Amino acid sequence: MHKGLAYLPAVVLTIGAAFVLHTRAQLAVELVMPLSTVLDTVPGYRSKDQKVSDEERRVAGMSSYVARVYSVDSTIAFTTLVSYYERQTQGKTIHSPRNCLPGAGWEILNGGTKSVMADGAAHTVNHYVLKNGASTAIAYYWYQGRGRVVANEYQVKWNLLRDAALAGHTEEALVRVVVYLPRGSSGEASAAFTKADSLGNNIAGQLIHEVYRVLPGGNPSTGQTRVGMGNSASSVRVALGGR
Repeated sequence: MHKGLAYLPAVVLTIGAAFVLHTRAQLAVELVMPLSTVLDTVPGYRSKDQKVSDEERRVAGMSSYVARVYSVDSTIAFTTLVSYYERQTQGKTIHSPRNCLPGAGWEILNGGTKSVMADGAAHTVNHYVLKNGASTAIAYYWYQGRGRVVANEYQVKWNLLRDAALAGHTEEALVRVVVYLPRGSSGEASAAFTKADSLGNNIAGQLIHEVYRVLPGGNPSTGQTRVGMGNSASSVRVALGGR
C-alpha cells in the first residue's frame, strides 16, 4: 500500500471537522430573484404549480422550491422541480433523487449521464430511464450552485465540504425535469422515446440558464457574475442557528 494512503482517513477527518466548525458561521445566501420566475412559461404547454407538503419540505430541508407540471390539453408532458438551499448543514443537505425514486414507486431501468447545452457551454447531468407500472419516464437532474453544474454525487459532497470549510457558504439547488412517454411506447429505440428524450434535453438546457439567472453569483460560463454573491447587501445574511 502506498504510504500516502495511510494519511487519507486523517485528511478526511480534518476536512469533516472543518466543515462542522464552520457550520454556525456559514452564510445563508438568498436568491437574487424568486424561484417562481424560473421557466414559468413554455410555449405550447400549460403550466401548473405543485405544492410540496410541509412535512416533505421539513424532511428535505430546502429553503425554497418551485415544482410545476406542464401539460398539453389534459396530458402531462413533463414536470420540473427546483429546490434551493440557502446553506447546507449537518442533516440538512440535498437528497439525491436516485435514493428517493424507489420510495416513490419508480424502478430505474437505465442510468448514466448526458451532455446538455446551455448558454453555449456543455454541462454533464444525470440521465435516468424510469418505470412505474405502465408508466415510463426520462429524468434529467443535477446540482447547481456556487458557479458549478455537477452530476456526480461524490463530487457534490467534496465541493460541499471544501466550500463550507474554505468559503463559508454552501448555497445550492437541486434541479430536475421528468418527461413522460406515451403509454405503450416500445422502448428506448422508439421514436416516442427519442422525441421525449430530446424534449428533456431541451428543457434541461433552459432550466440551467433560468436557474443561473436567479442564483447568487450569476453564470460563470457567460461572464455574468454578481459581486458579493448577490445584487445587494441584503442578499447575504449571517445565519446563526436557523434559517
